[in-house]
Amino acid sequence: MKNKNYYAVLMAGGVGSRFWPISTSSYPKQFHDMLGTGDTLIQKTFKRLNKFVPTENILILTNERYNDLVLEQLPLVKQDQVVLEPAMRNTAPCILYAALKIQKMNENGVMIVAPSDHWIEDEDAFAKDVITCFEKCEKEDVLCTLGIKPSFPNTGFGYIEFEKESAEEIKKVNQFREKPNYETAKEFLAQGNFLWNAGIFMWSVKTIVNAFKNYQPEQYSLFESGMSSYNTSEEKEFIKENYPKAENISIDYAILENSKSIFVLPATFDWNDLGTWGSLYDKLDKDENNNAIVNSKVITADASGNMIRSPKGKVVVVDGLNDYIIVDKEEVLLIYPKSKEQDIKKVLGEVKDAYGDEYA
Repeated sequence: MKNKNYYAVLMAGGVGSRFWPISTSSYPKQFHDMLGTGDTLIQKTFKRLNKFVPTENILILTNERYNDLVLEQLPLVKQDQVVLEPAMRNTAPCILYAALKIQKMNENGVMIVAPSDHWIEDEDAFAKDVITCFEKCEKEDVLCTLGIKPSFPNTGFGYIEFEKESAEEIKKVNQFREKPNYETAKEFLAQGNFLWNAGIFMWSVKTIVNAFKNYQPEQYSLFESGMSSYNTSEEKEFIKENYPKAENISIDYAILENSKSIFVLPATFDWNDLGTWGSLYDKLDKDENNNAIVNSKVITADASGNMIRSPKGKVVVVDGLNDYIIVDKEEVLLIYPKSKEQDIKKVLGEVKDAYGDEYA
């Protein structure tokens, strides 16, 4: 039996512009089968959470424009489980909004907030880690997060510094650290008490709502004023009118950097945030020339280390290219060095300026 007090908030509002041209503002990466497994990223995440969270207790937080995509891809989800943001306001407002909705349903609820587009291979280990944190959150007034043991000095992630001398399984967090430069990242790894911040959080609804009350009183007052409308037919009107008034602020700045009761569990599962074509390349099987291929029928010569994706069954011939991203999508063909993948966002802006939003 799944625990009726367990809830999940699946964050599915991002655009994933570094995965352009597959990911676009009208059809972002979480709704694509990026790994070629037969499931989209949001479908994989939903199934992973549904192993220990009751189906009806999973809320999908997304932008209004993706409502139909969510319902189409997650047929077990009812409309009232889709929490729609009428305006983009970062992570703090939507998490508070979801927490208040859950609190009204079940004041004993504990919730996980998880991105919809991560890759996690050992789903049983993931479930075990989350439940370990849930059990702590049920007993104590704490905020928990999962940290990933760093495998190299990555400059693309924020880090979590925990108390080095702690012998506990779940460790007290000293502080969250911004994305470092390479030398600083190397120092973090050498110290041994730093983890990658995966953006996966667990807490009781009571604790997170109280944290907003203490650290973000204006935000709390704004959303709490709609409590009588939540989970009723009046909710949509209240949110449409009031959500745009919310401060644009992340949960990290709003709550985590203020709270003194944050704990981290070093994760026991492999994890990848699938934030770029390069991170996807790292997780895919490779051919004999180290090319990662999704959907394509490929013929290569003097070509290695490439990330190649096309519509299913399309023949792609590559000669003399090494370490490139090659993505063919109906009206757009991207051939771009993997070493410059962080610039794809900038290229997307140039495409918009030159040819309009229909290609973005």
